[in-house]
Amino acid sequence: MNEIPWLTALWLVPAVGAVVVMAVPARQRRLAKALALGVSVLTLAVAVAVAVGFEPGGDRYQFVESHSWIPAFGTRYALGVDGIALVLVLLTVALVPLLMLAGWHDAGAEPADGGRESRGAHTYFALILTVEAMVLLSFTALDILLFYIFFEAMLIPLYFLVGGFGPRADRAQRSRAAVKFLLYNLFGGLVMLAAVIGLYVVTAGDRSPFAAGTFDLRAIVDAVSSGALVIDAPVANALFLGFMFAFAVKAPLWPLHTWLPDAAVQATPATAVLMMAVVDKVGTFAMLRFCLQLFPDASRTFAPWIVSLSVVAVVYGALLAIGQTDVMRLIAYTSISHFGFIILGIFALTSQGQAGSTLYMVNHGISTAALFLIAGFLVSRRGTRAIAAFGGVQKVAPVLAGTFLVAGLATLSLPGLAPFVSEFLVLVGTYPRYEVAAVIATLALVLSAVYVLWLYQRVMGGPVTEGNERIRDLVPREVLVAAPLLALLLILGLYPKPALDVITPAVTRTLTTIHQPDPVPTVAEQDGGAHR
Repeated sequence: MNEIPWLTALWLVPAVGAVVVMAVPARQRRLAKALALGVSVLTLAVAVAVAVGFEPGGDRYQFVESHSWIPAFGTRYALGVDGIALVLVLLTVALVPLLMLAGWHDAGAEPADGGRESRGAHTYFALILTVEAMVLLSFTALDILLFYIFFEAMLIPLYFLVGGFGPRADRAQRSRAAVKFLLYNLFGGLVMLAAVIGLYVVTAGDRSPFAAGTFDLRAIVDAVSSGALVIDAPVANALFLGFMFAFAVKAPLWPLHTWLPDAAVQATPATAVLMMAVVDKVGTFAMLRFCLQLFPDASRTFAPWIVSLSVVAVVYGALLAIGQTDVMRLIAYTSISHFGFIILGIFALTSQGQAGSTLYMVNHGISTAALFLIAGFLVSRRGTRAIAAFGGVQKVAPVLAGTFLVAGLATLSLPGLAPFVSEFLVLVGTYPRYEVAAVIATLALVLSAVYVLWLYQRVMGGPVTEGNERIRDLVPREVLVAAPLLALLLILGLYPKPALDVITPAVTRTLTTIHQPDPVPTVAEQDGGAHR
């Protein structure tokens, strides 16, 4: 099975699909959308084939492809997946078809004046496929320069998705949000570029075991782990901060988060979910793959500071969510709180914490997609995002209200729904090393119950507010979007074992590579040392 270049096919199918969609004649909007949806389903099928052939107990990186790319720079076209990358690949390919269905009418309306045909639908769906291709390549790249190029390149289609599609009445604000998103992430990318170049110089130095500079992630990690490549502490710290800064902007981590609420609100719901549930995961994924493994000593040095910022993000995001009057902005702020949990688990440097964080990336993607898309369906019916304009929706649209409630309960990590398991693992994995951080993060869970239940009560409960009596319930296309997401929340909440069986070996190998054992549990002495 490995003789087939599955990982190349994984990103090439949506990339080629985007070109084909743009080649469809302008008047054939329905064909363009159907073709894009078909391409996304085909990509899902390729990913499923990879998942079926993946062996959790096998080699660390599987389906590896490695070909010479730019020999003068010591860089290769190298791809491979471990358990962490695999679950994020599956999240991506599962969400994209649903996002296309959810955004079926977001672009490409019929021209009202009979004039020139619009290619809005072609562009919109082609851009989604382009982002999907670049994200998949980022998750599977085993060459640092290859990763960096697509880590930055995905900003371009996302910029056009945010700035070119969304509420027509807010065109100026949408443009500002798109520019803010681009500038923040470009600046982070430039800092990372300096660190990437610095790492290349280190691998080409006199004390390097390599004959020339290299961007080969596996070779550098092995050399660092074995002690063959020793990077001076000040240099390693600087390089770590360069990588970490870019990933913290992308994630985003407080205080580098301010671009996210604006971009999420001004984009279409499908684009916002693509950004929060898929693209932003590249940042947290890269912390595990690059920051920890390339700079293990620096990771340990800065871990207490990053854990502190993560706890601030957990509390800050929840508090700001409580104070929002815009339903979509409220949900965007919840993601900042959730990313705080994810990064907290990563830098707790325990197997439970990192397994929980990886699972949290998946579960957050599903729960955020469900809540944001269902809220988008509601907003499109009412024509406003203001929470005060709603009320009594459960009486006129019970299915919409019911799905919104389940998605909201998942967001507050109700036991039995998927985010609970991952959040529990993060907190259990954090406590042995950072007791205070774990306690504060646990107490912050009360805030999530406040903003979710209060939002539901104001929007769905009470008497029917004037203007809401005509809100219609979910149509079959929207049910087809919501049902798989809610089913996944329930399945992963009750039986997360298949996902954890894939994630845990990869996390264990990461901690082994950086020589970071789990803390040994201790029990206080009693009766003269009889119990320990």
